[in-house]
Amino acid sequence: MSFLLHNLLHFTRLLHRLGLDVQAGRTRDVAAALAHVDVGRRTDFYHTLRSLLIHRADDLAVFDEAFRVFWRRPHGDWTEKDLSAMGEKRRSGAPEYESEAPESDAGGGGTERRAGYQVERMAVLSYSDRESLYAKDFEQFTADELAAAERMLADLDWDLGERTSKRWTPGRGPALDLRRTVRANMRFGGELIDLPERRRKTRRRPLILLCDVSGSMERYSRMLLHFVHALTGGGRLGRVESFVFATRLTRITRQLVTRKAEVAVPRLPRTITDFGGGTRIGDALRTFNVEWARRVRGQGPVVLVISDGWDRGEPGCLRAEIARLQRSCHRLIWLNPLLGSPDYVPLTRGMLAALPSIDDFLPVHNLASLEALARHLNGLPAHRPARRQAPVPPAPNPAAA
Repeated sequence: MSFLLHNLLHFTRLLHRLGLDVQAGRTRDVAAALAHVDVGRRTDFYHTLRSLLIHRADDLAVFDEAFRVFWRRPHGDWTEKDLSAMGEKRRSGAPEYESEAPESDAGGGGTERRAGYQVERMAVLSYSDRESLYAKDFEQFTADELAAAERMLADLDWDLGERTSKRWTPGRGPALDLRRTVRANMRFGGELIDLPERRRKTRRRPLILLCDVSGSMERYSRMLLHFVHALTGGGRLGRVESFVFATRLTRITRQLVTRKAEVAVPRLPRTITDFGGGTRIGDALRTFNVEWARRVRGQGPVVLVISDGWDRGEPGCLRAEIARLQRSCHRLIWLNPLLGSPDYVPLTRGMLAALPSIDDFLPVHNLASLEALARHLNGLPAHRPARRQAPVPPAPNPAAA
């Protein structure tokens, strides 16, 4: 359903660019209505969108053709630039249809045919195009596809759920509120008639992102940094802390929170001294555990480590620090772009050292994998997973060597 809603958002943007008055509230109404209809039946889906999005008879012809073109398998490539041009013509009152449009038959139906020709000529990526883009590896993206994917990434639904805090609040729950019980029953002469309850408060889980920007991750870095920005900026997930690492750890939360993605992401390589360098994952995790963990992790954070696992440091250091990190968080998720390949086997010494302490090992190589990650985060259970770590020896101390 989330993939369908994502395309619904792009369809309403298409209608808006064509000059139709589609309000945000109507889009929300459609999303709610789709939960009660069979979206597999094209006629039901069509009439749901048409009845809720269109309120002027003059817009029906354009809507019908836009629907036909967008929700089908395309026969050619359509550009967003052409679509924008059509929208400008429609809003400015200029002639809507070019002279090369096919001539219509005399009588009724001419307007619909001309509208169909123009919408089909100007349409952007259709449902099938987006499905293809979702399955394509980030490494194979062209510059235009990368820009389109970055816009689509911002529309994904990210939610970590909530954790139970130690504080109480009035409400239906497992415990009596003794203070309110005494006060409420004083008017009954001390008889226990009204029994107010209380429950634990809930708060958003903190999120911590640790992203590898070393040389081996360079072909994925731009898209993954946009992913980090989508989670960090905007405040949609509450408290989020972001770090990048190659040979050292760098906190980038402030740069991502205070700037838009198109400004913040291109600046990051210039501000990170070891960007594109070697990889020392264990040392970076030790820096986080010692210098940052108590300051930023809050209560029960979810930690995402994004790396291909290539490491030039000591495996013992990585093994000890990743285990220490796991014990201090609610869930530790490792995202590896190489895991999207069916032939990939995690045999690097970095991955072999880290795997025993990882709760979830997931791919992060295309938009489909990011959407799957969003669903995974949305469904995280409230309890910590069962962990069966082997005892980890203390990390070697370089100063003692």
